Amino acid sequence: MFGSKNPLFVVAIASLIVLISVTLVCSEPSEEGVAAEDGYCTKKGEDQETCGDVGDEIEKSEDCGCSSLKRDPEKKMAAEEDALVEDEEELEIIKQKWKREKWREPEDELPDLSTIARTNEMVFVVGDEQVVGTDKPILAADGEGPARPIRLYSFYIDKYETSNAEFKHFVDATRYVTEAEKFGDTFVFEPLLSEEVKEDITQAVAQAPWWLPVEDGSWRYPEGPGSSIKHRMDHPVVHVSWNDAVAYCKWAGKRLPTEAEWEVACKGGLHNRMYPWGNKETPTEHKMNIWHGTFPDENTADDGYYATSPVSTFEQNSYGLHNMVGNVWEWTEDWWTTRPDPQDSINPKGPKQGNDKTKKGGSFMCHKDFCFRYRCAARHSNTPDSTASNLGFRCAADKLPEYLQ
Repeated sequence: MFGSKNPLFVVAIASLIVLISVTLVCSEPSEEGVAAEDGYCTKKGEDQETCGDVGDEIEKSEDCGCSSLKRDPEKKMAAEEDALVEDEEELEIIKQKWKREKWREPEDELPDLSTIARTNEMVFVVGDEQVVGTDKPILAADGEGPARPIRLYSFYIDKYETSNAEFKHFVDATRYVTEAEKFGDTFVFEPLLSEEVKEDITQAVAQAPWWLPVEDGSWRYPEGPGSSIKHRMDHPVVHVSWNDAVAYCKWAGKRLPTEAEWEVACKGGLHNRMYPWGNKETPTEHKMNIWHGTFPDENTADDGYYATSPVSTFEQNSYGLHNMVGNVWEWTEDWWTTRPDPQDSINPKGPKQGNDKTKKGGSFMCHKDFCFRYRCAARHSNTPDSTASNLGFRCAADKLPEYLQ
């Protein structure tokens, strides 16, 4: 089935090894100020109404804009077609050569991992009859409803989001190169960037100009050159794609959770509740890391954090899970659809194929008046190769890995 003669196999593998000069879905404006061809981006400071396909109006985004952070599929396809290799042995040689060329010793020195407490533990969720979705959707277009009964098998899920320290264990052991590092750029929330980095950026996402493509930004350099995770080893790793998350979970003897598993774990045994702890956003104290103030101009950081918070903050439900909502979006295994199949009710895994992957939980950039997706039933999507400064993950497993027993 997966032999070297299978063209699908060839294309899939090639997409992992090719050195893609990826252009994020951004384009330089023409001399008249209108973005060329793709119409997705505009120069910073230009009138936002001049960006987009000629004659099209740009409507205000209903969210933080992170779902718009997509890489150019046509350029990717062209690069993949140029790199097709049919011989598996030759393919392996190219992969190893490519891995050596892309790996480089980091310029900064990070803390010794032996001095940092591990946050890779998991909690057990008993399989049972459950309900996912809601009959009271807030963003119906996202496919939040309807509520539907399912039968879920027992599973384990990470107690915390994957931290920078845990991800470094993986990178040190495998010399893994993330997709942001391969592509050479990633999307960063503008207020997090230094003025020096912003000086060299001439593009922004049209409908969400607070997202900027930053060269050499990655999980290790989350705000681009000059930034570091040295003092954020216990924060969630970001700028990781769905493919990166899958690779990490596989190395750890785990996997990504399905959307159904993630949602059931989020609810912590409660039913018909908006948040992991109940229906009140702030019952007695702040329970999550989200945006407070006027997005994107002012974050008062009432919850204690302007951007990401440590993965061990905000225990949110009776399962002892932290940051299920808020902090960073979390990848799930499922392909994206807004029309769930009611027949997919036994340990549901979503569509068998698609273009985008489902993410859950919202992030520190979410606000009730702008991106009210920090709820268990809320959902959104990105392409599997998307990377951004508010996108991370946690893993799940059918059985607890032996090293954690």
